[in-house]
Amino acid sequence: MHHPAGSVRRFNRFYTKQIGLLRKGYLDSPYSLSELRVLYELAHREQPTATDLVKELDMDAGYLSRVLLRFQKRGLILRRPSKRDGRQYHLSLTAKGRKDFGQLEKKTEAEVEAMVSKLSPTDQRRLTEAMGTIENLLCSASRPGNSFTLRQHQPGDMGWVIHRHGALYHQEYGWDERFEALVAEIAAKFIQEFDPTGERCWIAEKAGAIVGSVFLVRKSATVAKLRLLLVEPSTRGLGIGHRLVSECIAFAREAGYRKITLWTQSNLYAARHIYKKAGFCLVSATPQDHFGHDLVSEVWDLNLDSPVRGVSATRARAK
Repeated sequence: MHHPAGSVRRFNRFYTKQIGLLRKGYLDSPYSLSELRVLYELAHREQPTATDLVKELDMDAGYLSRVLLRFQKRGLILRRPSKRDGRQYHLSLTAKGRKDFGQLEKKTEAEVEAMVSKLSPTDQRRLTEAMGTIENLLCSASRPGNSFTLRQHQPGDMGWVIHRHGALYHQEYGWDERFEALVAEIAAKFIQEFDPTGERCWIAEKAGAIVGSVFLVRKSATVAKLRLLLVEPSTRGLGIGHRLVSECIAFAREAGYRKITLWTQSNLYAARHIYKKAGFCLVSATPQDHFGHDLVSEVWDLNLDSPVRGVSATRARAK
């Protein structure tokens, strides 16, 4: 009988050595890995409380309190009393804290780029897919029943994306075949011009069946476009849409984009709720005749230079 514990421990030993986790100061900085995780959350969240950080990082509250006290003494953070609960404080980085974190972020990116640059584009994709598989499998094991997994696209997935968009939008909104044609054009262009360094497709699966999808494609050197976000009706309410959007945002940040834009319609209420919660802002609305109906087309943008509300730093519909 195969016992995976030995394999997992062997991989952990290899990976901690590979990325330098056993050094006294991670990235030759005065901060431990745990302290850097706290800094990361403070840099990418909008004034979280200590309770928020404990929940997100699964960290002991007493240990976190000591870390925050050290940060405050170093002039890295500000604490502001919560207007809703006087026992809570909202936390944010000072200018010095953002400067320190920015320097560490650049070092992290440089080290990771140096590590993966030795691999071919095909092997880089295999590496990220394997990492995604590990994350999704372990997350699913902790969420039995309503669990789902995310993976990158495989041959055959584009056919599903085109078919389900065409069928579902006709069923729910009465849109005609011109919408299915648009989805087919987007999917074909994605495959023909796919750039793994700045583009990605995520496929959501539950119990072995595809239940959702999303694409992030390059619009310019600094702007990415979120497209074709879909969640099957039978699995709505499980957080799949929010997770797919979160993955897009995290990948866009890692790829160096400054902004994400998307195009949607005003009557797609569930999708608009997801975008708003993730921090997107409506920038324009234009009445148009699309897919056999009078619709109001909307453009939403997310500025990646600002903290993102409601999106985890670890990790529907739009066209």
